[in-house]
Amino acid sequence: MVRGSFITLLLLLSTFAMSQQKPLKIGVAGLTHTHVHWILGREERGDIQLVGIAEPNRDLAERYVKQHGLDPALIYPSLDEMLEKSAPDAVTAFGTIFEHLEVVEKCAPKGIHVMVEKPLAVSLYHAIKMKVLAERYGIWLLTNYETTWYATNHRAFELVNKDSIGDIRKIVIHDGHPGPKEIGVNDEFLEWLTDPVQNGGGAITDFGCYGANLSTWLMGDEKPVSVTAVTQQIKPDIYPKVDDEATIIVTYPKSQTIIQASWNWPIHRKDMQVYGQTGYIFADNRNDMRYKFHEKARETSVKLPERPVPYDDPFAYFAGVINGGIKIPRNGLSSLENNMMVMKILDAAIKSAKEGKTIYLE
Repeated sequence: MVRGSFITLLLLLSTFAMSQQKPLKIGVAGLTHTHVHWILGREERGDIQLVGIAEPNRDLAERYVKQHGLDPALIYPSLDEMLEKSAPDAVTAFGTIFEHLEVVEKCAPKGIHVMVEKPLAVSLYHAIKMKVLAERYGIWLLTNYETTWYATNHRAFELVNKDSIGDIRKIVIHDGHPGPKEIGVNDEFLEWLTDPVQNGGGAITDFGCYGANLSTWLMGDEKPVSVTAVTQQIKPDIYPKVDDEATIIVTYPKSQTIIQASWNWPIHRKDMQVYGQTGYIFADNRNDMRYKFHEKARETSVKLPERPVPYDDPFAYFAGVINGGIKIPRNGLSSLENNMMVMKILDAAIKSAKEGKTIYLE
């Protein structure tokens, strides 16, 4: 109880310290990723200030600016012009995954920090180039996932690290929905999301990255031994260029992670099951979870509140990291180290599915 109170106090002090900082000036690079509504429609907290939007598709930009009641003067036709005229402290990338490298290439030499929408890059080759640039110029390069802000995932992490279920033996992660076209994503998003060059793959990239990210975090410093993946085109008439179904098995010395990424689920889902030597933890969604620590125990179900500010929101977290109020863990969900491992897993998974064999990691 004392330890919990101390942690709560630290979070409150951190939040207070960041509230005294000037708002972080943020630019948005691209609008074709519809997760951009997360920042455009964000309530005013005083921690960030949107200073520019770079989007060559003027119709798309004007549509989104009008939708969210923003000033049209924020729109710039290119990233270069936005960086020059709005002088942001940081940039969030909401274009295609292929464009992430270009954003870092243009921002890093100017000392502008970058946060990209998941995954980090379109390929391991791009990711390595981005990492080199971030380290050379000393910028933060973070990756944002929706599941990073799930209270249940963080409680699961705490329980695992308290040895509540013994050593991890298996992690099963389910992510996806009925398909991007089926759920009605807009044309600008659908065009590149289903392009193997612009997105790096289909479901294996779009949703496989979530599981790789969570598994890398939960397994700590343990490195995977191998990756085996199977992909399918169940709906080639809708998605002729990319997979729409993927299963990835990541093996560790004494455990397995099974990632089920799909554009064929009958429902939207982002859930996780963690099995240890003695018990299990199920993160059913953002707020609901179940756990059982040993065979004879009763299953406990809990509904968790949202995480405290600024640990509930990617942009508040980004501002806190840049302003020094938050120290990002080396293997944290948003960290460059974690997401380089994600890219290694995805790279191996794509090769495995293509070649029909297990890929062993160095």
